[in-house]
Amino acid sequence: MKYKVLAAAGALLMLSQNVFAEQIGSVDTVFKVFGPDHKIVVEAFDDPDVKNVTCYISRAKTGGIKGGLGLAEDTADAAISCQQVGPVELSEKIKTGKAQGEVVFQKRTSLVFKKLQVVRFYDAKRNTLAYLAYSDKVVEGSPKNALSAVPIMPWN
Repeated sequence: MKYKVLAAAGALLMLSQNVFAEQIGSVDTVFKVFGPDHKIVVEAFDDPDVKNVTCYISRAKTGGIKGGLGLAEDTADAAISCQQVGPVELSEKIKTGKAQGEVVFQKRTSLVFKKLQVVRFYDAKRNTLAYLAYSDKVVEGSPKNALSAVPIMPWN
């Protein structure tokens, strides 16, 4: 049974959208004698389906020996801020609600089972995009989450 879960998780990871974030900067939060320090990392990514919307994520990154080897599990703490950076055009799929809750970004935060995800919702009544960041695990997720809203404004 465990092997089936591992195989399914691996297949999902391979099929997932490859949106990469650029690291903007980081700050150390805990000094570690061996391995890298614990830190908060700030990254930026562009929505792959909505031109001219950029999101910035800050997230905890575990250091130490396990963190340096990529074996540590990062905490579920994250914050998000998304901005309109130019003229926005929404696809029909988004306008009609067929893309509600679509994953626009994900990053592995443990060796296999845990990841940070960002999903997009469109609020047609207010002409606004909402981006929800949360962490999940194959077995259990975390209620910790962060939200950012981008009102779509005319761009001159």
